[in-house]
Amino acid sequence: MRVFLSIGGASGSIYGVRLLEELKKSNVEVHLVVSDGAKKIMEHETKYVFKDLKNKANFYYKNNDFFAAPASGSFQLDAMVICPCSMKTLSAVANGYGDILTSRAASCCLKENRKLILVLRETPLDLPGIKNMLVAKQAGATILPAMPGFYHKPKKIEELVDFVVGKILDQLGLEHSLFKRWE
Repeated sequence: MRVFLSIGGASGSIYGVRLLEELKKSNVEVHLVVSDGAKKIMEHETKYVFKDLKNKANFYYKNNDFFAAPASGSFQLDAMVICPCSMKTLSAVANGYGDILTSRAASCCLKENRKLILVLRETPLDLPGIKNMLVAKQAGATILPAMPGFYHKPKKIEELVDFVVGKILDQLGLEHSLFKRWE
């Protein structure tokens, strides 16, 4: 499986970091882009630094690189995940504004009918954000807000993060044991 992971500039970069780790455990070929905002947020919110993250991916691209393979619909991806996805990036995706590699690659996924998962991390939501979610969903994206469940009785923050990452892996069709399923 080949996945393009974009770690965006919203709070919650730990979701993208953990997803990258789990994708690598599943032997997924990961193509990665990390926004400038995400680099700063990651170092503020987590113990991770960009350099370490960059080295975990099979391929890394800069977000202004329109010659990168994922900028073309002819590049064969199985899926793309934007995690976390800021409201700005959601707006770009929903409205076809391919100003950076992330939004251009997302447009390619939509036009090629490939899996696109947007992991939104914002609360509360304003009306433009809700409308953009609707438009993105109608275009074919999966809207997966970073909303952890509690039925598995988490005891640590890491378990809340793993719940969301597990839901993303479910959407990708990848096996995992990150949380106890409802029985």
